[in-house]
Amino acid sequence: MGVTCLIPCFNERERIDGVLHIVAGAAHISQVICVDDGSADGTADFIQQHWPAVEVVRLAQNVGKTAAIKFGLQFVRHEVLLMMDADLQDLRKYELEAALQAYQIYTSVDMIIMRRINSPWFVKWYRSDVLLSGERILKTEDLRQVLNQKLKCYQLEVAINRYMLRHKKVVRWMPWSAMNTYKVDKLGVLDGSRKEFKMYVDIVNYVGFSHMLLQLTSFTRSMRVKQKSEARRPRFLQQLKL
Repeated sequence: MGVTCLIPCFNERERIDGVLHIVAGAAHISQVICVDDGSADGTADFIQQHWPAVEVVRLAQNVGKTAAIKFGLQFVRHEVLLMMDADLQDLRKYELEAALQAYQIYTSVDMIIMRRINSPWFVKWYRSDVLLSGERILKTEDLRQVLNQKLKCYQLEVAINRYMLRHKKVVRWMPWSAMNTYKVDKLGVLDGSRKEFKMYVDIVNYVGFSHMLLQLTSFTRSMRVKQKSEARRPRFLQQLKL
């Protein structure tokens, strides 16, 4: 199974190296694309210098995560896509490889979400550790269908969730120790908080309050399924009842 990993990045020179160190060496991944979203800190040059096997495509100006991913899709060569954020910390290669292998084994699964199990309690309380996780394995064509809509920067993950719900797709989550870098850490408390607030406003405006509640309740049930026993491999997948 060939997999393309697609990573949008904006001013992530300080963090992208740790992500690529895990992704570029992971089994099943045969193409890694970084979409530089108008960075001003030399992110694209850093990747090309230190990771020559990674494909870098550049946008002249910052257009936001969703538009950057849509732009990068034209360069994807494989039917299976791994979406990955560029600002992750504490990634574990064996967790990523377990998810990729599970996606290969369980052919009825349409998407696996990497659930951020180390998120703060308040993030888990409103299910953002699943609903808004930027790390997902899905079919490239499904993402293309989602991006046929007009979406704002922060609406991509909930748009994917809605697509999966409406088309009765089979979705699972698997544990993921990695954590994203919060906007308040990047931009400071004031600007970061404003960005966070705008993100949630955009999300609710897109899906509507009632459908947001549907996502919150639909992504909570779980079920054990059998897996082969392997060293350090998670022993179960969690099923999302969609």
